[in-house]
Amino acid sequence: MNRELFCKGLKDGIPIAMGYLAVAFTLGITAANTGMNAFQSFIMSFGMLASAGEYEAIVLIGMAAGVLEMIATTLIINLRYFLMSCSLSQKLSSAVPMWKRFLLAWFVTDELFGISSAVEGYLDPVYTYGAAAVSVTGWCLGTVLGVLAGEILPPRLSSAMSVALYGMFLAIIIPPARKSRFMAVLIMTAMAASLIFSKAPVISGISEGFRIIILTVVIAGIAAYLRPVEES
Repeated sequence: MNRELFCKGLKDGIPIAMGYLAVAFTLGITAANTGMNAFQSFIMSFGMLASAGEYEAIVLIGMAAGVLEMIATTLIINLRYFLMSCSLSQKLSSAVPMWKRFLLAWFVTDELFGISSAVEGYLDPVYTYGAAAVSVTGWCLGTVLGVLAGEILPPRLSSAMSVALYGMFLAIIIPPARKSRFMAVLIMTAMAASLIFSKAPVISGISEGFRIIILTVVIAGIAAYLRPVEES
């Protein structure tokens, strides 16, 4: 293993880890509110490095949703990571063995994909492993601390702190909405459709997980048709 490259990854991953720690803390509080303990939350965070996907999984667990529903929902929500992994595979040398490729794909998050894509020339997975070692630790630690805090804090305070997670989602959607009018309209359309789906007489009877799957596939499909990515 290239120790120097691994250490560089560790250094570059520290800011990511600090951000993950804060986000995962609020996620852990949400998990505690649904009855999950620290160990269960740690296993979930270690196995699924995705804030939106993990949050929705926690919500579905709290609603006692079925296994297939949870698998399908998280698969749809996390579908972008398949594309990121395919993109990163183009930066790897043909000499990189398959097990290293799979390990790299497991560690793909938005932030780790960003810094890995910025590497000049071929990407040595050791760099991403270093960044993942510290950032994943921050993610899992934040979740555990959030669960422990949720078990100690009064119910009202714990519920109030879990609202901070919605602030993260707002931070994700507002910047692109400000840059693109089409994206702003798309976000508003998705919010309106979600509200209609939750209130309409027949559609509201569909479980939340499958409502998310339907909305995601339909709205994303329409957006892709109206605004396809232009080839450079």
